[in-house]
Amino acid sequence: MGHSDAAGGAVLPAAVLGAPPSGRTEIARIVGASVIGTVIEWYDFLIYGTASALVFNRLFFPTFDPAAGTLAAFASYAVGFLVRPLGGMLFGHFGDRIGRRAMLVTTMVLMGVGTFLIGCLPGYASIGLWAPVLLVALRLLQGLGVGGEWSGAVLMAIEHAPPGRRGLYGSLVQIGFAVGVGGSTATFLFLSATLPGPAFLAWGWRLPFLASAVLIGFGLLVRLRLAETPAFARLRARGQLARVPAFDVIARHPRRFLIAIGLKVSEVAWVYVLTVFSIVYATGRLGLPRGLILEAILWGAVLELATLPLFGWLSDRIGRRPLYLAGAVVSAICAPAVFALLDTREPAIVIVTIAVAMSLTHGMLFAPEAAFLPELFGTRLRYTGSSLGCQIGAALAGGFAPIVASALLAWSGATWPISAVLIALAALTLVATLAAPETAATDIVRG
Repeated sequence: MGHSDAAGGAVLPAAVLGAPPSGRTEIARIVGASVIGTVIEWYDFLIYGTASALVFNRLFFPTFDPAAGTLAAFASYAVGFLVRPLGGMLFGHFGDRIGRRAMLVTTMVLMGVGTFLIGCLPGYASIGLWAPVLLVALRLLQGLGVGGEWSGAVLMAIEHAPPGRRGLYGSLVQIGFAVGVGGSTATFLFLSATLPGPAFLAWGWRLPFLASAVLIGFGLLVRLRLAETPAFARLRARGQLARVPAFDVIARHPRRFLIAIGLKVSEVAWVYVLTVFSIVYATGRLGLPRGLILEAILWGAVLELATLPLFGWLSDRIGRRPLYLAGAVVSAICAPAVFALLDTREPAIVIVTIAVAMSLTHGMLFAPEAAFLPELFGTRLRYTGSSLGCQIGAALAGGFAPIVASALLAWSGATWPISAVLIALAALTLVATLAAPETAATDIVRG
């Protein structure tokens, strides 16, 4: 059975177009493969942040005083974000020219190699300045991989999704982030609790990085079995692929490109303040046990396993914009409240604060984002447009969030400047949402 091309009336075979999955089982397999791959990618990327807060300042930047060493470790963490837009443009280009599936396999290999080699890297005491140089180089490789990963994974889900379910299906892929946070945090929590301090510092921290080799092998087996999305296969069969997608996105759709960046900045800043900076703040400033703050982050990740699909489903019912507007307002309100609650030093309050704040400031925006950003662009530019917008927003607001927060705390001795920055970013996301069109009913197969 074929399909008619509305543009020219030609009939193209369903096999050429990439027919939609025949049933719920097939769709579930495709979404499940996207989720599994994303879990592994985010685990690889996020263990670096936890290690930056716990050990990298001592192993790779020991010539600095403790505060400066932490800033240097967070700076090496940030460089992974700086290269993410390059990864988004590079893999977005080939994702819009060759296909979504091939890019997902390539990004996973890049991420896995970078993560595994970090686990093998000698420290400053062994090879001197080469240690931080190689650490930064491998972080750049990680950033390049994750820069092209996100859009490809969500496009595999939403371009296969049935009408009216893209928000839900996209949010299921976003669960990969929560599982990645939970997995990386739980691993470090277990190792730091079971190993003596010297053993953890000498070799224990390496185990989560080395374990990536096994995870990547499994992820590749899953992703190599994926089929191309119907929307892209249809476009390719019609010969309507963009020649230089990045140019078209920036030159011909600058408004939507800027909107995509603005939609990203608040949630990405919040999640890295809560999952990376909070470790340093709670242990260094408040004197809380390392295990307590790691447990709080772990509970936040567990809570998001439920709230992310809930918010994704809700965005299909009420629209992307209403949920995004609510998320931006809640994020602004939470900025001063979170630090005030952490300052109580009460373990139960700390855990509940981190967990709930992650679900509201991050989850309420992150869940619908998987459909909202790609829906801003047509199929021929969707990978590049959503990837560039997302990764530039992440580089500007996410990668620098821990280092900016640490610098502001060192400068002022207080958290109000950090809250002010988070409020300003929430305001930017609010403005971007008001400027964005409602996309929930958009035809995903349009060119």
